[in-house]
Parts: sequence; structure tokens; C-alpha cells
Amino acid sequence: MTWLIVTGTDTDVGKTVFAAGLAQALGAAYWKPVQAGLDGGSDSERVSRLAPTARVLPEAHVLQTPCSPHEAARIDGVTIGTLDLPQVAGPLVVEGAGGALVPYREDLLAADLFARWGLPAVIVARTALGTISHTLMTLEVLRSRAIRVAGVVFVGEAEPVAEGAITRIGGAPHLGRLPWLEPLDARTLADAFEAHIRMDLLA
Repeated sequence: MTWLIVTGTDTDVGKTVFAAGLAQALGAAYWKPVQAGLDGGSDSERVSRLAPTARVLPEAHVLQTPCSPHEAARIDGVTIGTLDLPQVAGPLVVEGAGGALVPYREDLLAADLFARWGLPAVIVARTALGTISHTLMTLEVLRSRAIRVAGVVFVGEAEPVAEGAITRIGGAPHLGRLPWLEPLDARTLADAFEAHIRMDLLA
């Protein structure tokens, strides 16, 4: 049974698209514990469109304000609780909010939550300038909490120097690279996963 956390080096790195493709490829349930901001719809709605066979679980909290979960909860007057993992049969893909040190509460960072869950994590990193430092720092944050890193997935145009440096220096498996997809839909995402993502290292 494959249960994985999908986290990113930052927000808007392609984490939700990757999580959707992963859930579809694994035949997994998908869960995003906290949705902060609903401009353009929720991430769960996007995953439902991109992964039509995935079972999309309801969020623990849906917050209106588009900012970090701890601040969105304060503005919306919501108390974020313990965020226990859902009880599901079969594979599960859990998508975190933003990067590994995003606060869900003043006393609960994403990485601390991941450590409590005890699941391996996949890091999604963009291939833009700055990705080496951001990704290596994310690896350090997760490993300092004894979180097993299943590997790094890149999103964007090929950047062999950056990708190679991250996997060599960071000692993390290179799980593949998703190119920008146009159009982006369930079919193009499934095809890209089959062509570019090392599912043999994840399933």
C-alpha cells in the first residue's frame, strides 16, 4: 500500500498537477488537508478534473483567504485541529500546502505534521533559477525530522545542471520531470506521467 506526501519547494511549483497525476497513476485517493484561498477553485476540484479515477477526499478545512493556512485560519475565524490522516483503503496521496515550512498553526509547521504522519515525501521543484538552493533546503528540513524522501520531481523545461546538482548533492532519487503541458487535461497529464515519471520508484 503506497501512501505518499507531496510537498513543494514553494507555492505554485506544479505540486497539485503532479499530485493529480500521481493519484491517477497509483489509483489512489487524494487528500489536501487545508485549502487556503478559492480563487479559480480549490486544488481538490482541479485534481478531480485531472485525475478522473482518483477518489478525492474532502478537506479538513476550506479557508477563503489566499495566504498561509495559519493566517488564513486567523482571518476566517477558524481553528485548525490535529489534522489526522484519513482512514482509507488502498493508496493515498496527501498534498501539503506550499513548502515544507508553511505554518498550519503558530505551533505546527508542515514538516512537523509530515513527521507525525510518518509517511515518505516527494518534493516537487520547479526548474527555474534558485531551485538548487530551495530544493536542497527542503531536503534538509525533511531529513532533520527523520522524514524519508522518496525523491524529487522537477516541473518545467529541462535544466540538467540544476537537476544533477540537486540529486547528487542532496542524495535524492530523480523521479523525472514533468514538462509544461498545453493543453493540460487528464489525457495529456496521464501521457506525460507514463513518458517522464519513474513510477517504478514510487509504486
